[in-house]
Amino acid sequence: MITLILIIAAVIVAALMAFRGFKKAEADAEPDRYGEKNPGTSFLVKPIIFLVVGLLVALFQPYKIERVDAGHKGIKVNLTGNDRGVSNYQYKTGWVLYNTWFEQMLEFPTFQQHIEYSDQVVITKGGFSATIKPSFNYSLKPDAIGDMFVNLRLEIKDIEQGWLKNAIVSSVNDVANRWEVDAIFNKREEFEAAIITECNKRVAKWFLVSQLRTNIIPPASLQAAIESKTKAVQEAQAAMQRKLVAEAEAQEKMAIARGDSAKLIIGATAEALSMKIKQRELSQQYIEFIKWSNWDGKLPSTIAGGSGTLLNIK
Repeated sequence: MITLILIIAAVIVAALMAFRGFKKAEADAEPDRYGEKNPGTSFLVKPIIFLVVGLLVALFQPYKIERVDAGHKGIKVNLTGNDRGVSNYQYKTGWVLYNTWFEQMLEFPTFQQHIEYSDQVVITKGGFSATIKPSFNYSLKPDAIGDMFVNLRLEIKDIEQGWLKNAIVSSVNDVANRWEVDAIFNKREEFEAAIITECNKRVAKWFLVSQLRTNIIPPASLQAAIESKTKAVQEAQAAMQRKLVAEAEAQEKMAIARGDSAKLIIGATAEALSMKIKQRELSQQYIEFIKWSNWDGKLPSTIAGGSGTLLNIK
C-alpha cells in the first residue's frame, strides 16, 4: 500500500513540476520571427529525474502497512539481536506500519480452529496396528503467541503441520499403547478423552486442544475377530435372557398348579365333611320325606301278584 501511495505521489509531483517548468520556460523564451514563443524541452529534465527517483524509492522502500484482522493477534517482531535473530516483539492490533528490512509482522488467530490430519498408523497394546485419521479443534493462548514464535519461528499453518501434528499423533500413539484394541472400540469415548488429556499436557504451553476424534479403523482381520467376539457376547446374553424367561414361566406354572391343587383339596375336604355331617344329622323319616318329595307321581311298572300292591323297593 505504501508503495502504491509513493508511486502516485511521485507521478503527481512530477506532473506539477513539469507544468510549472513549462510555464516558466514559456515565459522566459524569446519570441521567434513569427512572434511565437517556443519553451523547448529542457524544463522536462527535472520532472523526469524526480519521477525516476520517486519510482525507485517507491519500489525499493522497506516500509509496509498491514491491518490485523478481527479475531487475530498480530506481533511485530524485531529481527535484529542475538536471541535467534529475534530481540523482541510487540503485540499489535489495527493498522501497523513496519520496516520489512528489520521487522516482521505476523498474524495468529485467537478463535478456535478445526484441523484434520491424514491417515496415521498407531500400535495398540498387544502389538496390533490400527489406522487413525485424527480431527480436532485447537485454540492459541493469546498471551503465549510471542513466546511460541520465538521458540518455533514458524507461521501458524507450518506449526499445524509440524510441531502440533507431532504432538497430536505421538499422544494418540502413546495412549493407544496402553489400551487393548477391543477396549478402544468398546470404550471409544473414554479412549479419546484420555488422548485429549495427554495432548493438553504436551501442548498446554501454547495451545488448548478439544473435541478430538481419532476415527480409528482396525485391520480387517482384527475387525472380523472383534465382530465375532461381540456377536458371541450378544448371543450369550440372549441365551441367559431366554433362560431367565423360561425359569420365570416355570415358576409361574408351578404356582398355578399348587393353587389348583390346594383348591381341589379344599373342595374335596369340604365335600367330604359335608357328607359326614349330612349322614350324621339326617333321620330316617327325613330321608323318606326327601324320597317322596322327589317322586314324579308315576307308579312302578312291576306289581306283585297282580294284586295292585305297591312294593317298597329299597
